[in-house]
Amino acid sequence: MSREDLERLNDEGIGAWDRHDPDGFVSLLADDFVWIDDTTPEPMRTRDAARAYTQAWFTAFPDMHIRTTSMVIENDQVACELEFTGTNTGTLAMGGMEIPPTGKPITSRGTYFLKAEDGKIKEFHTHPDAAGMMMQLGLMPA
Repeated sequence: MSREDLERLNDEGIGAWDRHDPDGFVSLLADDFVWIDDTTPEPMRTRDAARAYTQAWFTAFPDMHIRTTSMVIENDQVACELEFTGTNTGTLAMGGMEIPPTGKPITSRGTYFLKAEDGKIKEFHTHPDAAGMMMQLGLMPA
């Protein structure tokens, strides 16, 4: 894929998250994708699992917004740092637990690495700052 194609794929993914569009994001995944996230016990390999994961974030933070702060593109891969903001007014499902809403706003960061193939995301590795987020929500000591 060209650099422009990778930028477009990345922009579409960020846009789907920012619009709270799980189906839009899932449509960017290859048929045989693997998604490894620090907050899930096992890699996600099905569209249903990917859709549930994204929807869990939108439920926990209905006003979530995402912006890219840094990006590197090389060959068929994108590395990105992002910032997300939102208020925890919905149940937070993370790490196999459901945490009641705290009503607290957060500004947090995360990184991800994606590998693309044939215009789709083949591998996705996501690293949200779960500890920093939990501290801001008052769920663990700072």
